[in-house]
Amino acid sequence: MGVYSISDAIQQFLDQSRVKGDIQALQIEDAWEQIMGKTIARYTDKLQIIGDKLIITTHVAPLKNELIYQKEKIKSRVNEALGEKIISEVIVH
Repeated sequence: MGVYSISDAIQQFLDQSRVKGDIQALQIEDAWEQIMGKTIARYTDKLQIIGDKLIITTHVAPLKNELIYQKEKIKSRVNEALGEKIISEVIVH
C-alpha cells in the first residue's frame, strides 16, 4: 500500500464513484451564468452530468432551440471552465 496525500485519495475516490458527476454538475451550475450569461442561466431549470454527457433542462422553447443550436460552443466553454475535457455531448431537454 502506497502513501497518498488527502487530495490524491479524494481524487481517486471521486474518479471511481458516481458522486463525481454530481460534483462536476455543481461546479458547472456555479459557473453557468458566467459561461452562458444571466438570461440563459435564469431560465435553465436543471444541469446534470451523466458519464460524459451534459444534460440541460429548460421549459422555455426559444431557449431550448438556442441551446440546441449552440451545443458545440457550450461543450467547449464548459470543458474550459472545468479545466479538463469531461463533456463530449450536450443534450437539451
